[in-house]
Amino acid sequence: MNKKIFISTGEVSGDLHGGLLSKALFDEARKHSVYLEIYGLGGEKMKNEGVQIIQDTTSISAIGIWEALPLIFPMMKVQEKFFKSIKKYQPNCLILIDYMGPNIKIGTKLKRLRNNIPIYYYIAPQEWAWRVGNNSTTNLINFSDKIFAIFKQEANFYKRRGGNVFWVGHPMIDLIKKLPPKKNSRTILKLRENQNILLLMPASRPQELRYILPTLLKTAKRLQLRYPNLVVYIPSCRRVFDKRFREGLEKYNIRGKVVSQKDDSKLIPHIYSLTKLALCKSGTVNMELALYGIPQIVGYRVSRVTAFIAKKILNFKVRFISPVNLLVKKSIIPEFVQKNFNEKNIFYKSCRLLDLKTEKAKIKKGYALLKKELGEEGVVDRAAKEIINSII
Repeated sequence: MNKKIFISTGEVSGDLHGGLLSKALFDEARKHSVYLEIYGLGGEKMKNEGVQIIQDTTSISAIGIWEALPLIFPMMKVQEKFFKSIKKYQPNCLILIDYMGPNIKIGTKLKRLRNNIPIYYYIAPQEWAWRVGNNSTTNLINFSDKIFAIFKQEANFYKRRGGNVFWVGHPMIDLIKKLPPKKNSRTILKLRENQNILLLMPASRPQELRYILPTLLKTAKRLQLRYPNLVVYIPSCRRVFDKRFREGLEKYNIRGKVVSQKDDSKLIPHIYSLTKLALCKSGTVNMELALYGIPQIVGYRVSRVTAFIAKKILNFKVRFISPVNLLVKKSIIPEFVQKNFNEKNIFYKSCRLLDLKTEKAKIKKGYALLKKELGEEGVVDRAAKEIINSII
């Protein structure tokens, strides 16, 4: 029996989840003696799992109106290629993963064409957490045959609106492994006994190199002056960012290292084991750090134009920017946005987290609450089983 699946996603995090799901889909298909082909919009992680990538979309991503303008024509070309591929391969189902703007357009158009291909949405937009204008929502329910929810709030939100929802839990649960002993990690990373890591995770999108990276580098430099035993590590989730990260360390005379994408998987556990504090942008990485119990400070900034339009014209509202805080509906980890995202604020909060046990204890207590909201292990396998069973 032969079956075909098409996956549409973008950005680094979407490619990660697309790769994990693809592996689980291939594994599940083999259990049923099904020969499975998967095609997709994605990146290297999906390709490494055997997906035939039609277009690499990890670089075609932005947050904000102004920031997204240069990507309009590239995205139009991607969508054109997508619909040609759908017509050519005629998959048994389409899986949309995250990548809200492009995937909402793809799903809407495909359903409007009255195509009979089932559409599944995995990692849906966090509409339960934010609102635009008059509290209207995307038309995701109208074109999705099934929504694979990763959050309880997400599942309840779409169920109340008539969606066909299957709550699987958060896929990060499946990735968390026990960290190696600190002694081993110091040997691997060649760090002295009194040295610890200040982790920077500033960018997965090009715009973040401009709006986020410089502030985190300036903060890191001040922290190194105050805490000489801190060594800065910057894992690079995209090869094209390596040079910018290295130039940043040199510019601010920071003692540290950029970990390239090819070394990421084998070194990250050791880096996490020795991390005292992480300074990062908002996103999937916040959840990963929380599940490893690593104290973190989260920040984000977009252009003034985007911030003005979002607030004054679109009436965009969101209480928190980090999924960690959004899930438990309280401030577990410190957040700094727009004007508040500056070196002074982040440095002050960093010092409190590094010096005061009570501050770290608050975060650890919050992380314990978070874990209760994420479901049980086997998330990706549950999703894959449901999908394969639906097409055989």
